[in-house]
Amino acid sequence: MFTKANIRPRVAVVFGGPSHEYEVSCQSAANVLRTLDRDRFTVKPIRVTRTGAWIAADQAGSYHAMDVEKLLHLTRDELLEPKHRNGTNVAAAAAALEDTDVVFPVMHGGYGEDGTIQALLDLIGVPYVGNGIFASAAGMDKQQTKRLLVAEGLNVADGVVLDGNDVTIDEATKDRLGLPVFVKPARSGSSIGVTRVSRWSDLASAIELARRSDSKVLVERGVSGREVEVGVLQRPDGTVEAGPPLEVVLPHSTEFFDYDAKYTDASVELRVPADLDAEIVAQLHKVALDVFRILGCKGILRVDFFLQPHQGRVVPVVNEVNTMPGFTPMSQYPRIWKAAGIELTDLLTILIETAIQEDLPGRMPEMV
Repeated sequence: MFTKANIRPRVAVVFGGPSHEYEVSCQSAANVLRTLDRDRFTVKPIRVTRTGAWIAADQAGSYHAMDVEKLLHLTRDELLEPKHRNGTNVAAAAAALEDTDVVFPVMHGGYGEDGTIQALLDLIGVPYVGNGIFASAAGMDKQQTKRLLVAEGLNVADGVVLDGNDVTIDEATKDRLGLPVFVKPARSGSSIGVTRVSRWSDLASAIELARRSDSKVLVERGVSGREVEVGVLQRPDGTVEAGPPLEVVLPHSTEFFDYDAKYTDASVELRVPADLDAEIVAQLHKVALDVFRILGCKGILRVDFFLQPHQGRVVPVVNEVNTMPGFTPMSQYPRIWKAAGIELTDLLTILIETAIQEDLPGRMPEMV
């Protein structure tokens, strides 16, 4: 644990893991490692391989030189060394995290964003950046997110969940949802496995694609309207604030904000702050803070909306939440806070210091 005797808190940046978003996690971590304030923190990169082995960088040299390439691209022979062959366990993780004051789990998708690594870190007793077990698990599962938000009166897109071997939906449900629909893995991110379906004849193949990422599949009504995202940040003193809305503007050739649009398409425009009336911004901020509260979040959250026109007014519809947003050079969350005047180095410092303070007894978030 961090004590005043330590000159600098010791931060382990953990990334990778057995997830479909492995590469995104590595890209996020590389950006975090390049940007963290070395005058304020001692930093140790730890890569979790696709098979679950924990590999720590050489603290004596490589991280000072920011040589993250070796850590991100260890060879196959290195991954097959006996010490890596059996995957992770609590003892191996604890050994990798030795002499760590706080963990920054820059991990997306299953294992890293669904409460799994959070449970492991709680078991070991190491504080960490971001959300705890419940918020992570609930935020990762789109079905559970919707249930919690609807129970509090928030607007979400209508949809149906297919479990087991279901390969289609009945005609009454098709009539209710209409076209287009979006078919999504219920517990995955970065739009991996997502398909926009504009013909019911394409539904079965879309479900099959989604099932490659998750056995539980969500078929969701397409919501028309501007796509806007709001970042939420908790500061070390416990206050929680929402950042300026960011609008995603897609080229006409792109049907939706899919994986390529998020990470490789330079023609996608991210406008921040979005050109919105003050009343709409206030609505978005209120709902984003409500989502943070409802899910029991800590530290960080991004809430994605559609602004749906309805009877002469605009209704914010919550599309998805992200309990550990990306930190790649293209990612929306850092852009939101840069527009608010917080550069990435300072944003990372706030998140880490909040995690350290949150580990103290009696701390409760305070919405502003």
